[in-house]
Amino acid sequence: MDFSAITQVDLWWMPLLAGEHSLFFDEMALVLTSGLTWIPLYLTLFFVTIKNNETMMQILLVVLSAGVCILLADGMADGIVKPMVMRLRPLNDPDVRPLLDIVPGVANKNYSFFSAHAANTMSICVFFSLMMRHWRLTTALVLWSLTNCWTRIYLGMHYPSDIIVGLLWGILVGTGVYYGYRYFYFKVTDKLHFISSQYTRTGYALMDMNLIANVLLITVLYAIFKALIVAQ
Repeated sequence: MDFSAITQVDLWWMPLLAGEHSLFFDEMALVLTSGLTWIPLYLTLFFVTIKNNETMMQILLVVLSAGVCILLADGMADGIVKPMVMRLRPLNDPDVRPLLDIVPGVANKNYSFFSAHAANTMSICVFFSLMMRHWRLTTALVLWSLTNCWTRIYLGMHYPSDIIVGLLWGILVGTGVYYGYRYFYFKVTDKLHFISSQYTRTGYALMDMNLIANVLLITVLYAIFKALIVAQ
Protein backbone atom coordinates (compact mmCIF):
# COMPACT_ATOMS: atom_id res chain seq x y z
CA MET A 1 0.00 0.00 0.00
CA ASP A 2 1.36 3.42 -1.00
CA PHE A 3 1.47 5.82 1.96
CA SER A 4 3.59 8.49 0.29
CA ALA A 5 0.87 11.14 0.13
CA ILE A 6 -0.32 10.42 3.67
CA THR A 7 3.27 10.46 4.94
CA GLN A 8 3.77 13.96 3.55
CA VAL A 9 0.78 15.17 5.55
CA ASP A 10 2.01 13.27 8.61
CA LEU A 11 5.42 14.88 8.41
CA TRP A 12 3.85 18.33 8.25
CA TRP A 13 2.16 18.12 11.64
CA MET A 14 4.23 15.40 13.32
CA PRO A 15 6.70 17.99 14.75
CA LEU A 16 3.77 19.88 16.27
CA LEU A 17 2.86 16.79 18.30
CA ALA A 18 6.39 15.66 19.12
CA GLY A 19 7.56 19.09 20.19
CA GLU A 20 11.12 19.96 21.14
CA HIS A 21 13.20 16.99 22.28
CA SER A 22 15.15 17.10 25.53
CA LEU A 23 16.51 14.65 28.10
CA PHE A 24 13.46 15.39 30.25
CA PHE A 25 10.87 14.62 27.58
CA ASP A 26 12.90 11.70 26.23
CA GLU A 27 12.83 9.97 29.60
CA MET A 28 9.21 10.85 30.31
CA ALA A 29 8.12 9.41 26.96
CA LEU A 30 10.10 6.23 27.58
CA VAL A 31 8.53 5.76 31.00
CA LEU A 32 4.97 6.53 29.91
CA THR A 33 5.09 4.34 26.81
CA SER A 34 5.98 1.24 28.84
CA GLY A 35 3.16 -1.12 29.70
CA LEU A 36 4.85 -1.84 33.05
CA THR A 37 4.35 1.78 34.09
CA TRP A 38 0.59 1.35 33.95
CA ILE A 39 0.36 -1.82 36.04
CA PRO A 40 -1.00 0.21 39.02
CA LEU A 41 -3.84 1.38 36.77
CA TYR A 42 -4.69 -2.15 35.64
CA LEU A 43 -4.63 -3.41 39.24
CA THR A 44 -6.83 -0.52 40.35
CA LEU A 45 -9.39 -1.20 37.64
CA PHE A 46 -9.40 -4.85 38.72
CA PHE A 47 -9.80 -3.87 42.38
CA VAL A 48 -12.68 -1.50 41.61
CA THR A 49 -14.33 -4.21 39.52
CA ILE A 50 -14.17 -6.71 42.39
CA LYS A 51 -15.32 -4.16 44.95
CA ASN A 52 -18.36 -2.99 42.99
CA ASN A 53 -19.71 -6.29 41.68
CA GLU A 54 -21.61 -8.76 43.83
CA THR A 55 -20.93 -12.10 42.18
CA MET A 56 -17.97 -13.91 40.66
CA MET A 57 -19.89 -14.16 37.40
CA GLN A 58 -20.20 -10.37 37.19
CA ILE A 59 -16.50 -9.92 37.92
CA LEU A 60 -15.53 -12.56 35.39
CA LEU A 61 -17.71 -10.90 32.77
CA VAL A 62 -15.87 -7.58 33.21
CA VAL A 63 -12.44 -9.24 33.11
CA LEU A 64 -13.33 -11.27 30.02
CA SER A 65 -14.73 -8.18 28.30
CA ALA A 66 -11.53 -6.22 28.99
CA GLY A 67 -9.57 -9.16 27.60
CA VAL A 68 -11.69 -9.21 24.45
CA CYS A 69 -11.01 -5.48 24.02
CA ILE A 70 -7.26 -6.14 23.97
CA LEU A 71 -7.63 -9.26 21.82
CA LEU A 72 -9.63 -7.45 19.13
CA ALA A 73 -7.74 -4.15 19.26
CA ASP A 74 -4.24 -5.62 19.38
CA GLY A 75 -5.07 -8.62 17.22
CA MET A 76 -6.35 -6.49 14.37
CA ALA A 77 -3.39 -4.09 14.53
CA ASP A 78 -0.44 -6.41 15.15
CA GLY A 79 -1.87 -9.67 13.86
CA ILE A 80 -3.59 -8.62 10.65
CA VAL A 81 -3.16 -5.04 9.43
CA LYS A 82 0.54 -4.42 10.15
CA PRO A 83 1.82 -7.57 8.38
CA MET A 84 -0.54 -6.94 5.48
CA VAL A 85 0.18 -3.22 4.98
CA MET A 86 3.88 -3.28 6.01
CA ARG A 87 4.25 0.47 6.56
CA LEU A 88 7.68 1.16 8.03
CA ARG A 89 7.85 2.96 11.35
CA PRO A 90 9.15 6.54 11.02
CA LEU A 91 12.40 5.64 12.78
CA ASN A 92 12.92 2.70 10.40
CA ASP A 93 12.17 4.57 7.17
CA PRO A 94 15.49 5.68 5.60
CA ASP A 95 13.77 8.70 3.99
CA VAL A 96 12.10 9.84 7.21
CA ARG A 97 14.61 8.94 9.93
CA PRO A 98 17.02 11.82 9.10
CA LEU A 99 14.15 14.26 9.71
CA LEU A 100 13.50 12.94 13.21
CA ASP A 101 15.16 13.49 16.56
CA ILE A 102 15.53 9.84 17.56
CA VAL A 103 15.65 8.99 21.26
CA PRO A 104 18.72 6.78 21.99
CA GLY A 105 17.93 3.14 22.61
CA VAL A 106 14.54 3.19 20.89
CA ALA A 107 14.12 0.45 18.29
CA ASN A 108 11.32 -1.72 16.99
CA LYS A 109 11.33 -3.80 13.81
CA ASN A 110 7.56 -4.19 13.77
CA TYR A 111 5.46 -2.16 11.34
CA SER A 112 3.73 1.14 11.94
CA PHE A 113 0.16 1.09 10.60
CA PHE A 114 -1.85 1.14 12.70
CA SER A 115 -0.99 1.83 16.34
CA ALA A 116 -1.79 -1.02 18.72
CA HIS A 117 -1.04 1.28 21.67
CA ALA A 118 -3.74 3.70 20.49
CA ALA A 119 -6.24 0.93 19.78
CA ASN A 120 -5.63 -0.95 23.04
CA THR A 121 -5.78 2.02 25.36
CA MET A 122 -8.79 3.60 23.67
CA SER A 123 -10.75 0.33 23.65
CA ILE A 124 -10.17 -0.02 27.42
CA CYS A 125 -11.03 3.66 27.90
CA VAL A 126 -14.32 3.39 26.03
CA PHE A 127 -15.34 0.08 27.62
CA PHE A 128 -14.77 1.13 31.23
CA SER A 129 -16.21 4.60 30.62
CA LEU A 130 -19.45 3.16 29.26
CA MET A 131 -19.59 0.57 32.03
CA MET A 132 -18.87 2.87 34.99
CA ARG A 133 -20.43 6.08 33.64
CA HIS A 134 -18.66 8.96 35.37
CA TRP A 135 -17.13 12.05 33.79
CA ARG A 136 -14.03 12.03 36.01
CA LEU A 137 -13.19 8.47 35.07
CA THR A 138 -13.81 9.13 31.38
CA THR A 139 -11.64 12.25 31.43
CA ALA A 140 -8.80 10.41 33.19
CA LEU A 141 -8.89 7.43 30.83
CA VAL A 142 -9.09 9.59 27.69
CA LEU A 143 -6.03 11.55 28.86
CA TRP A 144 -4.29 8.24 29.62
CA SER A 145 -4.93 6.97 26.10
CA LEU A 146 -3.86 10.23 24.46
CA THR A 147 -0.71 10.32 26.60
CA ASN A 148 0.23 6.88 25.29
CA CYS A 149 -0.46 8.10 21.76
CA TRP A 150 1.81 11.11 22.26
CA THR A 151 4.69 8.90 23.40
CA ARG A 152 4.46 6.82 20.22
CA ILE A 153 4.73 9.88 17.99
CA TYR A 154 7.45 11.47 20.13
CA LEU A 155 9.57 8.30 20.01
CA GLY A 156 9.22 7.99 16.24
CA MET A 157 7.28 4.74 16.50
CA HIS A 158 4.16 5.98 14.71
CA TYR A 159 2.86 8.62 12.37
CA PRO A 160 -0.17 10.68 13.41
CA SER A 161 -2.31 8.80 10.86
CA ASP A 162 -1.36 5.51 12.56
CA ILE A 163 -2.60 6.95 15.84
CA ILE A 164 -5.86 8.30 14.42
CA VAL A 165 -6.79 4.97 12.84
CA GLY A 166 -5.81 3.16 16.05
CA LEU A 167 -8.01 5.44 18.13
CA LEU A 168 -10.98 4.97 15.78
CA TRP A 169 -10.59 1.20 15.87
CA GLY A 170 -10.27 1.32 19.66
CA ILE A 171 -13.51 3.31 19.94
CA LEU A 172 -15.29 0.81 17.72
CA VAL A 173 -13.94 -2.18 19.67
CA GLY A 174 -14.65 -0.67 23.10
CA THR A 175 -18.21 0.24 22.14
CA GLY A 176 -18.94 -3.14 20.58
CA VAL A 177 -17.51 -5.07 23.53
CA TYR A 178 -19.49 -2.93 25.97
CA TYR A 179 -22.79 -3.77 24.28
CA GLY A 180 -21.81 -7.42 24.27
CA TYR A 181 -21.01 -7.10 27.99
CA ARG A 182 -24.34 -5.37 28.59
CA TYR A 183 -26.22 -8.18 26.85
CA PHE A 184 -24.63 -10.88 28.97
CA TYR A 185 -24.81 -8.74 32.12
CA PHE A 186 -28.59 -8.90 32.03
CA LYS A 187 -28.31 -12.66 31.80
CA VAL A 188 -26.67 -12.83 35.23
CA THR A 189 -28.28 -9.88 37.02
CA ASP A 190 -31.10 -7.38 36.68
CA LYS A 191 -29.28 -4.60 38.51
CA LEU A 192 -27.86 -1.80 36.44
CA HIS A 193 -29.35 1.59 37.35
CA PHE A 194 -28.62 3.08 40.78
CA ILE A 195 -30.02 6.29 42.23
CA SER A 196 -27.61 7.53 44.88
CA SER A 197 -25.32 10.46 45.50
CA GLN A 198 -22.56 7.99 46.36
CA TYR A 199 -22.71 5.84 43.22
CA THR A 200 -22.76 6.21 39.47
CA ARG A 201 -25.97 5.13 37.79
CA THR A 202 -24.42 1.76 36.99
CA GLY A 203 -23.55 1.09 40.62
CA TYR A 204 -19.89 2.07 40.92
CA ALA A 205 -18.83 4.06 43.98
CA LEU A 206 -17.87 7.65 43.20
CA MET A 207 -14.90 7.40 45.54
CA ASP A 208 -13.57 4.60 43.33
CA MET A 209 -13.79 6.85 40.29
CA ASN A 210 -11.60 9.31 42.18
CA LEU A 211 -9.26 6.46 43.11
CA ILE A 212 -8.68 5.51 39.47
CA ALA A 213 -8.09 9.14 38.49
CA ASN A 214 -5.67 9.61 41.39
CA VAL A 215 -3.70 6.49 40.48
CA LEU A 216 -3.31 7.84 36.95
CA LEU A 217 -2.19 11.21 38.29
CA ILE A 218 0.35 9.62 40.63
CA THR A 219 1.71 7.51 37.77
CA VAL A 220 2.23 10.59 35.61
CA LEU A 221 3.88 12.42 38.52
CA TYR A 222 6.21 9.44 38.94
CA ALA A 223 7.17 9.68 35.27
CA ILE A 224 7.81 13.42 35.62
CA PHE A 225 9.90 12.89 38.76
CA LYS A 226 11.99 10.20 37.07
CA ALA A 227 12.48 12.41 34.01
CA LEU A 228 13.61 15.30 36.21
CA ILE A 229 16.25 13.11 37.84
CA VAL A 230 17.60 11.96 34.46
CA ALA A 231 17.60 15.49 33.06
CA GLN A 232 19.73 16.87 35.90
